[in-house]
Amino acid sequence: MVARILDGKSLAADLRAETAAAAAALKAATGLVPGLAVVRVGDDPASRSYVAAKEKACAAAGIHSREIHLPASARKAEILAAVRALNADDAVDGILVQLPLPDASAEREVIEAIDPAKDVDGFHPTNVGRMVLGLPAFVPCTPAGVVELLRRAGVALAGAAVVVIGRSQIVGRPLSVLLSQKGVDATVTLCHTRTKDVARFTRAADVVVVAAGRPNVLTADMVKPGAVVIDVGVNRVPDASKASGYRLAGDVDFAAVAEKAAAITPVPGGVGPLTIAMLLKNTLEAARRRRGAGA
Repeated sequence: MVARILDGKSLAADLRAETAAAAAALKAATGLVPGLAVVRVGDDPASRSYVAAKEKACAAAGIHSREIHLPASARKAEILAAVRALNADDAVDGILVQLPLPDASAEREVIEAIDPAKDVDGFHPTNVGRMVLGLPAFVPCTPAGVVELLRRAGVALAGAAVVVIGRSQIVGRPLSVLLSQKGVDATVTLCHTRTKDVARFTRAADVVVVAAGRPNVLTADMVKPGAVVIDVGVNRVPDASKASGYRLAGDVDFAAVAEKAAAITPVPGGVGPLTIAMLLKNTLEAARRRRGAGA
């Protein structure tokens, strides 16, 4: 068996095109242009690159973007002040604070300071709570992208046994909630670092989603033939043949697992591109809700 490759890059392009068309229609009907503001603290290269990619994607989708850049030395009070100013700015529909912050201890308070109606990352406790209750909410972008990928790939989720490896608040936990909600109806097992014999669960799973942040967490002997495998991880693995000295790899032993799985996502080019695509979608929806523009 050779697994079907689930092309997240292609799907992300489709989603971004759909958002661009909807944003253009919104502007034509109401004159409104959705606005996204990103707060970036410090000069972490990965964060800088990611914010640049978001700005480029916004421009292509007809969404106005703005970056608020603060020095790494910025105090928590300064970051909170920037967030509150954006809360009050009617031209801003979505606010995203680029994580991690230099002072990780400030992250929770900063996230909680975002107006839930502008929380397009879906991290505010109000949105998290509404998601758990099955109420309309902004959902974290990566889990939302995984569900969208599975749906559009035609993976049968109702009644399926799904194992999610990793319990982060950004991916694992919200994804387990989304997959078990009515309308999706999967039976979900959430595994983590304290789970005894993870393979016992994955070998019985129809779908395995790995978001552990470590290479080769899922190996071929842990997967039943015909399973669908979604790799959320992005890891830098030393590789002397690369000019950078490393290559990107996921959490899955891709080559070996692809020999047993029915479908699998690559890294890069799998789940990663969907995160920004879902962010754009959330920003458009925020503009519609806040400004009463309808669906």
